[in-house]
Amino acid sequence: MLKKSNPIERILLRSNKITEKILEEIKSNQLHTGLYLGKTLVDHGYIHANVLLEALSKDLGLPIISFQDYPKTQLPIKGLNISESFLREKTIFPIQIKNDTLTFAVYDPFDLHTIENLKISLGKNIKILLSTEETIIAAIESYYGQGESAMGRMVDSIKDDTNGSTEIISDTEHIRDMASEAPVIKLVNHIISNATEMGASDIHLEPFSEDLILRYRIDGILHNFEAPPKRLNSALCTRIKIMAELDISERRLPQDGRIKLKVLGKDIDMRVSTLPTIHGESIVIRILDSTNLNVDLEKMGFPKKELEQFQKLIKKPYGKILVTGPTGSGKTTTLYGALQNINTSDKKIITIEDPVEYQIRGINQIHVKPKIGLDFASGLRSIVRQDPDVIMVGEIRDTKTADVAIQAALTGHLVFSTVHTNDAAGAITRLLDMGVENYLISSALIGVLAQRLVRVICKSCKEPAKVASALIEELGTCGHENIKAFHGKGCNVCSQTGYRGRAGIYELLIVDDSIRQLILAKSTAQKIRDFSRSQGMTTLREDGWKKVATGITTVEEVLRVTLSEQT
Repeated sequence: MLKKSNPIERILLRSNKITEKILEEIKSNQLHTGLYLGKTLVDHGYIHANVLLEALSKDLGLPIISFQDYPKTQLPIKGLNISESFLREKTIFPIQIKNDTLTFAVYDPFDLHTIENLKISLGKNIKILLSTEETIIAAIESYYGQGESAMGRMVDSIKDDTNGSTEIISDTEHIRDMASEAPVIKLVNHIISNATEMGASDIHLEPFSEDLILRYRIDGILHNFEAPPKRLNSALCTRIKIMAELDISERRLPQDGRIKLKVLGKDIDMRVSTLPTIHGESIVIRILDSTNLNVDLEKMGFPKKELEQFQKLIKKPYGKILVTGPTGSGKTTTLYGALQNINTSDKKIITIEDPVEYQIRGINQIHVKPKIGLDFASGLRSIVRQDPDVIMVGEIRDTKTADVAIQAALTGHLVFSTVHTNDAAGAITRLLDMGVENYLISSALIGVLAQRLVRVICKSCKEPAKVASALIEELGTCGHENIKAFHGKGCNVCSQTGYRGRAGIYELLIVDDSIRQLILAKSTAQKIRDFSRSQGMTTLREDGWKKVATGITTVEEVLRVTLSEQT
C-alpha cells in the first residue's frame, strides 16, 4: 500500500514525472509490494531510471554518479566489515573514503535505516551519491563477479531445464510457465526498453542452429546486440505472444499482433510478427513511438524550393499526388506530414492503410482487412461515398486500386498514395504498366515525390573527411567543386556508428502541361526524367550532395541510398 507521506511520491508528483493516475494504477494492479517505490516505477516502465535520479537529485541536492566515475582499482573498504552480499542486498557501492567520511553510491536515498546502520557499525560519517540500480549491480559484478552484463545476470537467474540442449521445447504448458516467470518477463522488458532507449524502429529475434541472434534496426540499419541463449527462444517467443494476445500453441503458422506497453515512461505501440523457421520461431517487433514521429514538413529535410512546391501541391482542391521510394524510405511519414499540414476543420480526411501506424487526431483512419474483403480497392470505393475532401491510400498495389484512386482524383478529391519505384518519373510508367490509361494519368496526376532517408552525422564526433577522387568530377557537375565533407568518428553518443538520426533527400516532379504531353505520348521514364531535369528538377543524388556539402550526411550514405540512380 502506498502512503501519501511517501517522500519520493511527493517529489515525483511535484516535478510532474508521474501522475496520480499512475499511482492509482500501481495500487489497483498491486504492483508495489512495499519495496522502494522508485524501483517499482522503473521496473514496470512508468519512468526511466535516469529521469528518476534527475528528479531526486534536483530535489534532494544529491549528485549523480555514473559508472565511469566509480573507483577503478582497490575498493575504499579494505579492513571494514562490508560483504558483497550486503552490497547486493542493499544496492549500494562504496566510492571513496576520506578522513572520517565514507561515500556510497545508492539507488534508494530514503533507506535511512541502512545508512544509519553503516554509520554506527563503521564509526564513519556516511555521504551518499545517486546511481542507477543497473550501474551499482554492474560495479559489484566488476569487483566480485565475472563482470557480467545486465542481460547475462538476467539469463543466469532463469532456471535451465534443458541441460545445455539447444533443441526447441515443445511442451506448451512448460513454455507458458517459463514465460510467466519474473526473470523471463524482466528479460523481455529489458530487450524492449533497450531498443526504445536507442531509438530502434525494429527488434529482430532470430533463431539459428546453434544460437539466437538479437538485432535492432537503428536509423534504418540493423545492428547486432548481446542475445540470450538459444535455450530461451521458446520462452521469449511465448512471453511476447502472450503480450500480443497471440495463440501460444500455434508454432507452425505466421501470426501478427499488437502490444501496448509503457516503456521508459512513454506509452509505446508495437506490431509483432512471428514466422516459423526450421530452427524455431523468428520474431520481429516494430516499435511505433508516436513521441518520436516527426510530421513537420519543415523539419524533414526538404530543400526550400521543393518544400514550397510541395506545400502548394498539397493545398490544391483535387488531383493525385504520389510519394515513391523503397520500404523504409519514410513515405508514410511524409504523407502524415502532408495530411497534418492541411488538417483543418473545413476538410474531411479519410485514410486507408496497411496497417495504421500512427493515429492522427481529426483524421478518419481505416485498417485494411483482406481476410474479410476489406482491401485497398473496396475500402477506397466506400471512402468516396463518405463525402471526403482528402483521401490517403496507403499503397497502390494493383490495377483495381490504381483505377479507383485515379477516378477519385478526377471527381474532385485530393488523393495521396505511394508506389515502389526508384525515382519520380518511374511512378508514371509504373501506373502505365498496371494498365491505367495514359489520358487518365495525365488528367489526374499533379505531382510525384521520390525520397530516401540518409543517416545524419553525429554532432558529438563529427570531423572532416576526404572525398574519393572518383567522385570529385560528379560533385563538380553538381556545383560542389570544393566540397568539404564530414563524417562521424564514432562515440558513445552514437553507439560508435558515427550517425545519429535521419533526414530525407527528395526529388519532386511537378506534372505541368509539358509533362502531360509526354504522358499522353507514353514516353519512357528516362525521357520524362531528362525533361524534368532540364526544367530545374533536382534529383535524389543531387539533393544528397547538397546535404553532404552542408555537413548533414556523408558521401557514403548518399551512395548507399542512391546506388541505382543516375545523375
